[in-house]
Amino acid sequence: MATNTPNLECRMYEAKYPEVDTSVMIQVKNIADMGAYVSLLEYNNIEGMILFSELSRRRIRSVSSLIKVGRIEPVMVLRVDKEKGYIDLSKRRVSEEDIQGCEERYNKSKLVHSIMRHVAETMKLDLEDLYIHVGWPLYRKYGHAFEAFKLIVNDPDSVLNSLTREVKEIGPDGQEVTKVVPAMSEEVKDALIKNIRRRMTPQPLKIRADIEMKCFQFDGVLHIKEAMRKAEAAGNKDCPVKIKLVAPPSYVLNTQTLDKEQGIAILNKAIAACSEEIERHKGKLTVKEAARAVSEREDKLLAEQMAKLTRENEEVSGDEDSEEEEDTGMGDVDLESSGTGITD
Repeated sequence: MATNTPNLECRMYEAKYPEVDTSVMIQVKNIADMGAYVSLLEYNNIEGMILFSELSRRRIRSVSSLIKVGRIEPVMVLRVDKEKGYIDLSKRRVSEEDIQGCEERYNKSKLVHSIMRHVAETMKLDLEDLYIHVGWPLYRKYGHAFEAFKLIVNDPDSVLNSLTREVKEIGPDGQEVTKVVPAMSEEVKDALIKNIRRRMTPQPLKIRADIEMKCFQFDGVLHIKEAMRKAEAAGNKDCPVKIKLVAPPSYVLNTQTLDKEQGIAILNKAIAACSEEIERHKGKLTVKEAARAVSEREDKLLAEQMAKLTRENEEVSGDEDSEEEEDTGMGDVDLESSGTGITD
């Protein structure tokens, strides 16, 4: 596989072009009269275009508010002309579900690509050749090479020893013969395993649930604080539970764990404890979004929402003891000063 000047540029997937009606990750390169020219990051930066009519379902007042040079985001593939190399894309037709799926796939593919490229560079190999004999066969067999890489961390031989390639040699009789040999040398295999183990340390998942909690008693805030304490007490050392006020009556519970099922079970237990406590004082808890694993994007959106609400609250003065807060028992819950250890 080695060459004197190895090529380190290659698409991430075996297909040279994406399929129509699939989502792809792009980076905006240039904004022209008709639309935006972009690079398809998963397909070795081949060029695509988003017409202005495909930017938004709403009337466009400012193109700069919808798309910016340098931005990386998922879009939908509308048309692919393989002969001419034209790829038409749409931003307005990509759904939230598509966005989440595309981001998850791209993050996995990007990590795989980074590992493959580093091995190719250090071992002086052609990157596409490494993909042909190692990367893409793993994509075909495991659905995504990332899943194969996870298995390689603990059991590399069961995954890699099945990979082979065909080579042609001249036999003793002068005739060309085809031999089946391992897909890579032991040196390349060792380098790949080393890189995978170094880069693929298990990362904890973020598990989150969204609830609404109300208590109309005179001392409702105190009852809500106690319910929040009960929720946090449901966590454990491996799966600690935190509950945060978003804006009355909305709260979020979250935890981090390597075991998704355990995290969901712990949050459900925390919600049950919280609900039992608030209902003892004639309050009510409603689950708005059940416990589930959340992406970095969702976590970032929540942080931005909470930061915005904090800024808005700071702009309003003199309402700390408003009649509405006294009546509902859902004012700004100051848990720091109460010594509970629950963070804002």
